[in-house]
Amino acid sequence: QVQLGESGGGLVQSGGSLKLSCAASGRTFSSYGMGWFRQAPGREREFVAAISRSGSNTAYADSVKDRFTISRDNAKNTVYLQMNSLKPGDTAVYYCAAARVEYIYAVVISAYEYDYWGQGTQVTVSS
Repeated sequence: QVQLGESGGGLVQSGGSLKLSCAASGRTFSSYGMGWFRQAPGREREFVAAISRSGSNTAYADSVKDRFTISRDNAKNTVYLQMNSLKPGDTAVYYCAAARVEYIYAVVISAYEYDYWGQGTQVTVSS
């Protein structure tokens, strides 16, 4: 069992930056591929970024590529999402998720493959 808790959301002006953190409970954090998803009002949850167990491989949605960076610190059981050049279209509740994977370099993109989810943190970007 893994419990996830996001933090770092808030209100920011267009062009600004935020860094989200997701802290995981338990001793097996390095066994999980991690991902960030977001859901805006009236829209489906969508993939944002993912990182492999090792941290060496990452993947991004086209809409955030070159603006967002996902990283992890296995010693701190934490995954991060650095968000730069934020746009009003980035406004959403952001969720982190954990997927149990065997291959340490695998990056999980599909929400259906994730086993655990956090409660989410609100990010609002004003124009």
